[in-house]
Amino acid sequence: MPPTIASRATTVRLPRPLYDQARQFVDGEKNNSARTLSLNDFFVTAIQAYMKLQQRRQIDAAFAAMAEDSEYREEASLLAAEFEASDWDALRLGEDPPASEEISLALAN
Repeated sequence: MPPTIASRATTVRLPRPLYDQARQFVDGEKNNSARTLSLNDFFVTAIQAYMKLQQRRQIDAAFAAMAEDSEYREEASLLAAEFEASDWDALRLGEDPPASEEISLALAN
């Protein structure tokens, strides 16, 4: 996947077994797919996936901290209580068949 924004070249030293695995994967993709994948594309995609994972971990850590926040839990409980009636109404409406189905069922019997 070529970068869509300006790119910057850098040198990275990899352990030989890791490089060999990456090269083998890229070569295998070239043989098994119409899609062309370069070693550079492979590393860019891998780094992007790792960065996305790190961002997800940061978000998860922030939500985990919210679970320990008594003020947040109290506010969440108040909101849940405030919307309890409308939540039940929405659930009931989602389970009930539409009026036209009720009519057709009644006529069929």
